[in-house]
Amino acid sequence: MIFDDTNFSFIEQEVLPITDWSEDDKPRAKLMLKGRSVLSDAELIAILIGSGSRNESAVDLSKRILASVDHNLNALGKLSIAQLMNFKGIGEAKAISIVAAMELGRRRRSEDVIELTKITSSKAVFEVMQPIIGELSHEEFWVLFLNNSNKILFKTQLSKGGMTGTVVDVRIVFKIAFEQNAAAIILAHNHPSGKLQASDADIQITKKIKTAGQQLDIPVLDHVIITEKGYYSFVDEGIF
Repeated sequence: MIFDDTNFSFIEQEVLPITDWSEDDKPRAKLMLKGRSVLSDAELIAILIGSGSRNESAVDLSKRILASVDHNLNALGKLSIAQLMNFKGIGEAKAISIVAAMELGRRRRSEDVIELTKITSSKAVFEVMQPIIGELSHEEFWVLFLNNSNKILFKTQLSKGGMTGTVVDVRIVFKIAFEQNAAAIILAHNHPSGKLQASDADIQITKKIKTAGQQLDIPVLDHVIITEKGYYSFVDEGIF
């Protein structure tokens, strides 16, 4: 009941059943009643954007966006604000909401990865680094600093570049190693192209850092190239 102060009488407020809700509101009701796990990807995106247009519901608009990336959420997460705004019905605010949600998902996945107490293989390096650099559209070069038990003391980005490569300062690598009291290091960088093969530049910088590490008694244990779905280990390939 609500009070109508225009005539000082009580009137009954009509409550619409969920079946009569607008198409844009139904995913919210479904989440409240049945839980988030039952919603489709399109329905979850529809909740993010809030509304569709006069001729298209939020769910249908979301389906159209997903269809453009073959229903691949990883591919959706790579779309820029400008690319999302190319879809009719998606303005700047809705595009920002989608981008923000995708980034939160990426960060959550990164935090969910339990950093292994001990790095024992190239696969362990991949599991730590893939959520961080595996899906980027540009190259990043990272270094993992380990203690005597091969536990990760610290990891950091050393450089960031375009699609073709990055520049790494060897002096900075070992300056940080000394600051962290590292006993060994592992190199890692991503290939946005998905190509699991070491380039000549990759091999040269690895040799340069490895040689410096031998002189400073801080060995370089491996160099792992990361892609979205796989990895390439210099040690495993016998070229280290």
